[in-house]
Amino acid sequence: MTELVRDTAFGHALHLITRGKVMTFEEERDPSIWKRYVDKEKSGRMAHHGHTGEEEKETKKGDDTESPDRRTRNGDGDNGNTAGQNQNGGVLDRNTRRSSETRLGSVDDGQQRNAVSGVPVDPEKGRDVSVVTWYGDNDPENPLNWSTPKKFFVTGMICLLTFSVYIGSAIYSAGTQEITMVFGVSQVAATLGLTLFVAGYGLGPMIFAPMSEIPQIGRNPIYIGTLVVFVFFQFGVIYAKNFGMLLAFRFLTGFFGSPVLATGGASLADMYRPAKRAYAIGIWGLAAICGPVLGPLVGGFASQHKGWQWPIWELLWLSGFALIVLIVCLPETSSANILYRRSRRLRKLTGRTDLKRKPEIAGEQMTIKDIAMMTLIRPFSLTFTEPILFLLNLYIALIYGLLYIWFESFVIVFIDIYGFNLGLEGLSFVGILVGGFVVIGPFFAYLYFFQEPQFNENGELKPEKRLPPAFVGAFCIPICLFWFGWTANKSVHWIVPIIGSSFFTIGAFCLFNSVLNYLGDAYPEYAASVLAGNDFFRSSFGAGFPLFATAMYKKLGVGGASSLLGGLSIVFIPIPFVLYKYGERIRKASKRARHDL
Repeated sequence: MTELVRDTAFGHALHLITRGKVMTFEEERDPSIWKRYVDKEKSGRMAHHGHTGEEEKETKKGDDTESPDRRTRNGDGDNGNTAGQNQNGGVLDRNTRRSSETRLGSVDDGQQRNAVSGVPVDPEKGRDVSVVTWYGDNDPENPLNWSTPKKFFVTGMICLLTFSVYIGSAIYSAGTQEITMVFGVSQVAATLGLTLFVAGYGLGPMIFAPMSEIPQIGRNPIYIGTLVVFVFFQFGVIYAKNFGMLLAFRFLTGFFGSPVLATGGASLADMYRPAKRAYAIGIWGLAAICGPVLGPLVGGFASQHKGWQWPIWELLWLSGFALIVLIVCLPETSSANILYRRSRRLRKLTGRTDLKRKPEIAGEQMTIKDIAMMTLIRPFSLTFTEPILFLLNLYIALIYGLLYIWFESFVIVFIDIYGFNLGLEGLSFVGILVGGFVVIGPFFAYLYFFQEPQFNENGELKPEKRLPPAFVGAFCIPICLFWFGWTANKSVHWIVPIIGSSFFTIGAFCLFNSVLNYLGDAYPEYAASVLAGNDFFRSSFGAGFPLFATAMYKKLGVGGASSLLGGLSIVFIPIPFVLYKYGERIRKASKRARHDL
């Protein structure tokens, strides 16, 4: 329990206030063990040629040299590449180590040497740095080595945060009818409170997700800091004096609540190896589904009896509770940040300024322009220059847009056609939730019996092997929309369209999990930016589509409008099939995608 709390915001505060007397780390109890945290091999490489990968050999004219990104994938990572290992993760044998040291050490005496490795520091390329890393494959501070109960608990915390934010979009919609009367605006204008919230949590990750990858920041300060603002800005919504103030605070709460919606998957990837990551992403996805589905149910009864402000009070209470729990119980999962803080402690304890970790060394050479490119430009440039990203982001954005425009039809179907009141109309969304619980069992069975055996001995899987569940999901979306649209009339029992609605969850669940895992495997060096771009794309569609939902359903009718949406989803069905067949060829033609699988 101490190890869990020690790396939380609460634990860090206690450690700071008590000056390290409470929540102490192992190296603080025994500073003499600092050498076991230093990678001798990488430190020697830094001294010899200035980076932690293998030295680039001279190539013949016309040959391609290894790019920095490729070099990073081959040897500069932290996870699984600890002291005494080569760049491919294998243990260096005695002959290899001796020949390496002989080659690197054959210089004149008197030259400056790296204290840890004994390797002379090359005056042109070398740097005298001792590289801090995990002390072995079983270092307990490495999130990949956490116990299974701890991983499950932290996954639950990420799901709680996700649910607490995601419910904020749809919980507002229960009060839109009263908002039109209170502020004297149209139904479309009242819908802006939903769309601006969604737009906010599409824009936020473009800034916050890349920031969470910076070692000096990590994930927790982003999660906790933005959640504090999210909670307190709910008061601005509740006590809005005019409609403009209401819309402004709805956008801001969406913006500051957004980080987990894109970075939550990265937090899970910090803890789970690729073979098990899809299970965690699946649970996280189910938590994300529960938010917008339960929002109308929770908000419907509150709005019906207490007014439009009460759903926002419920959001405030839920997110406030999550904030308190996460401050005490959510540990940092970013290995980059954990190792950064370890190197900082070691420098303080030993007085050695040469103790640094790899991203720190790279960060020292970054300019303000480089940081701006990484945090602001890269997510957009990746999306619009990589065909794989553009197609999949467009597809997922369409599904997201269809979800929010389809949600607007529930009022027409279950209140206008079936005569439900506002509270009961919220219950009609339960079919969507049931679909999530129905699909997760077969999906996990597929992962266990079919996908896991395809991983190689290094725990890696060709990214395209992640896509088969999307084949099923692609067909479930139009099935749902046609079923729902043409059974929603008084001559058919209300349970029939509700049953049909469950297929949307099955389809969206399979598509989202396949695509997010595929993107993470195909672009491992740019995962945060890739996921941020995906979130921006889908949130843009989710924000815009509801604005014309009511007009479309009234003009075309429920059947016609649903058929139009279903037909649009059919157009995109070939995308996962095409990428399954040609994705590897497209990846290998890309400068940024992974080529070694």
